[in-house]
Amino acid sequence: MFLKEELLYSIGASEENYKPGDYLFHEGGNPQFYFQIVSGEVKLNSYRSDGKEFIQSILNSPYAVGEYMLYIEKPYPTNAVALTNCTIIKICRNKLLKFFDCNPGLYINLCRSLSKNLYSKSVMMQKLSCYTAVERLNEVLQMMKQDQLNKSPYTYEIPMTRQQLASLTGLCVETTIRAIKRMEREKILRIKNRKILI
Repeated sequence: MFLKEELLYSIGASEENYKPGDYLFHEGGNPQFYFQIVSGEVKLNSYRSDGKEFIQSILNSPYAVGEYMLYIEKPYPTNAVALTNCTIIKICRNKLLKFFDCNPGLYINLCRSLSKNLYSKSVMMQKLSCYTAVERLNEVLQMMKQDQLNKSPYTYEIPMTRQQLASLTGLCVETTIRAIKRMEREKILRIKNRKILI
């Protein structure tokens, strides 16, 4: 979900800058703010008991970060960490919810957005649960490309590193690299200047 920036500013939002590695919020924290990306990239991640990172998603402008947690009284299940220099619009949860109460038509947009995110997560979990490394990676890469207008082969540059792809798919980096090389040999993707094109 995202809201028009002008609307957010009109109800009291402010703008904050984050550097790579800065946290917008921590796992276990109490959701107090709505965050929306103006520029930059933010990852939602968590860590397994062995310390291995699991990336839930990588978000960019104009999407909101962790907004689904504002409507229930539960702690954040993930961290939100800036991957690049980011500008983020931030507004107090109570102000936003009060605005929604006065403008109930916005709840429909919220429901659509949350439903779309839930659907994507369900599809992703299904894809990651039983496939080989190549099939798993291919499914994730195809999901990334699906919203692009140009569906021609090798026209979409994957905006993630091999480490991030490994963390997103639950594979180790070495397996991810081998799978990407195999996919290149099978002409599923192309590597150009170390970037993955699909």
